[in-house]
Amino acid sequence: MDVDDRPALSAENAGSQRSGDPEIRGDFHRIVYAANAEAARAAYATFERTWAKRCAGVVASLREGGDELLTFFSFPKVQWKTLRTTNTIGRLHEEFRRRVKTQGSLPSEDAALVLLFSLVASGQIKLRRIDGWRKIATVLSQHTAVAA
Repeated sequence: MDVDDRPALSAENAGSQRSGDPEIRGDFHRIVYAANAEAARAAYATFERTWAKRCAGVVASLREGGDELLTFFSFPKVQWKTLRTTNTIGRLHEEFRRRVKTQGSLPSEDAALVLLFSLVASGQIKLRRIDGWRKIATVLSQHTAVAA
């Protein structure tokens, strides 16, 4: 699996000695790489039945994530990869922390925002374009209309 395509919630970080087993990883991947939300829910139920006794910590972690784990299925398919991974956020956080660490602390929230913007604007932090970025405004307006 590509580093940029690691699920935000993974079987590997869900608190079990067995979570590194190819079998449990495969069952987890059937959830997050399902063709649609219904298939993911079916894979989720199968995962719970299969692993509840053998890896209670992993199943508890998935239950804690609940429906939020499958939120990305409500967006266009082209955006699923970006939404189910944390690589971009992690990279930004890592670089920002590294910069702040050398300064000790920042005097204000505005100073933090200026630092963040300057790192991105100067190209010292490079972010890849979100897949399906042209559809973001349309998707957000649809979700806003539903919420209202």
